[in-house]
Amino acid sequence: MLHDFTTRAKKIKLAVFDIDGVMTDGRLYFLPDGSEFKSFNSLDGLGIKMLIQTGIQTAVITGRTCAVVENRINNLGIQHYYHGREDKLTALNELLAEIHLDYENVAYLGDDLPDLTVIKRVGLGMAVANAHTFVKQHAFSCTKAEGGKGAVREFCELLLLAQGQLPSIQKQYL
Repeated sequence: MLHDFTTRAKKIKLAVFDIDGVMTDGRLYFLPDGSEFKSFNSLDGLGIKMLIQTGIQTAVITGRTCAVVENRINNLGIQHYYHGREDKLTALNELLAEIHLDYENVAYLGDDLPDLTVIKRVGLGMAVANAHTFVKQHAFSCTKAEGGKGAVREFCELLLLAQGQLPSIQKQYL
């Protein structure tokens, strides 16, 4: 399985993430005025920035629309953002047509049933540790960390390690 993971990960040119339950712990917070807020993990953010630094494109496809998420996307420099898109495979197909990549060049990290069509289709479809059981059963692999608690960082580092990029990135911080 490790060899197969590395083989798949070496082909990745685009990393795609869900938001709720992946970049957050999945809880939804609503204020009395109807506005929403979310909590993001800074470790995850640096993982995404490391991917971008090495030339791996990044995207978010989420079924919800939220200003807080858009701010986080912009803050991290994520290149592609699809929101309000419950049919995530259709959104991914649009993105792949735009940037001229194939499914085998995509890694996806999700947690729930709406992510499953993409997880099953891409070159490296993964689930977070606390994903729905059915999703975990159909994912290629699962992170050890839970969504919102370092799963994105783990996913990013696994990709970078397989592509031989992680040691040089870490060395920059010594």
